Amino acid sequence: MSDARIPVTLLTGFLGAGKTTLLNSLLSNEVGPRIAVIVNEFGEAGLDHDLIETASDEIVLMESGCLCCTVRGELADTITNLLARKTAGDFDFDRIVIETTGLADPGPILQTMLVERALATGTRMDGVVTVVDAANGATTLDAQFEAVSQVAMADLIVLSKTDLAPENENASIENRLRSINATAQIVRSTKGSDIGAQLWGVSALRPDIHPDQARSWVAPSANSVAKDVSLETNVDPLANLSGLGSKSTAPKAFTPHDTRIQTASFVLDGPLSDKAFDNWLNALVLKRGPDLLRVKGIVFLEGIKDPFVFHGVQQIFNPPVQVRDWPQDDQRSRIVVIARDIPQSEIQRSFDMLRPKANSMKEVCQ
Repeated sequence: MSDARIPVTLLTGFLGAGKTTLLNSLLSNEVGPRIAVIVNEFGEAGLDHDLIETASDEIVLMESGCLCCTVRGELADTITNLLARKTAGDFDFDRIVIETTGLADPGPILQTMLVERALATGTRMDGVVTVVDAANGATTLDAQFEAVSQVAMADLIVLSKTDLAPENENASIENRLRSINATAQIVRSTKGSDIGAQLWGVSALRPDIHPDQARSWVAPSANSVAKDVSLETNVDPLANLSGLGSKSTAPKAFTPHDTRIQTASFVLDGPLSDKAFDNWLNALVLKRGPDLLRVKGIVFLEGIKDPFVFHGVQQIFNPPVQVRDWPQDDQRSRIVVIARDIPQSEIQRSFDMLRPKANSMKEVCQ
């Protein structure tokens, strides 16, 4: 299956994390895809735009406010105009990168991409990439909850400026990032070099998604296990994330900001009825929609051979995508809830609605 929609990458990260440096690297790559860049500014100075080097790729500057609140309509108009120029042959590009301000919440932007009809039909979200400064990231996470939210919502985390911090500090910040978002891939970068291709295709919401890629999107992968010499190397990354076991391998909570983010992972061995799944999701959204940073998963439904990948931000959900050629020896549904200010026990109780239809279940919470 092919998807003619233009992929859109949301590039976020707190002030000074290195987003502009990463953009410069992307725009200077002559062998990479042609990129239309939307740069957002808060205020009149436009300093970030001045720092972006000239390139053959199109750069559109938006200066009327923060993308997360006041200019969502302008964002939709900007992307619609870019698509019209591409159709008319005035400007050719393969993908769009939106650089947000350091204070931006990615959630409303992701919602805009779904609720605006022209954007939903002409583009698709290819993933959220969050840049974190290895040298100052811990201090930023301590002081700014917006930075913690950006990490929690990422599909991919780029750890920048690793050359400015000793290895033990790099490993420490990586562990902390994994404690906030265990399912995001983490890559290191120095001045944005050598990671261009890794920024694309980080979301599982595409028709050509491989089953292995879909599984890694909803579960901690090999590089998401904490790199602590005190931990066993063969530890199950989904084991005892709640920290309630006698020998907890869960990363510790670092600050009150970090502990405001709760993640629950839910694995079911048997398929679900579509009614049970819809009832659970509707109840969760109605009760706690504004606090749901992301809800994502792979779900098997009764009577359907291949599973569906689903994803939502707060009350808005992408159309589900069916994963083709799924190996028939794996019929497990996997659901991940990443929430803000919701008690762990409440997320656990919400899963009770799915229990009656499950032959067996494994539940882990962080």
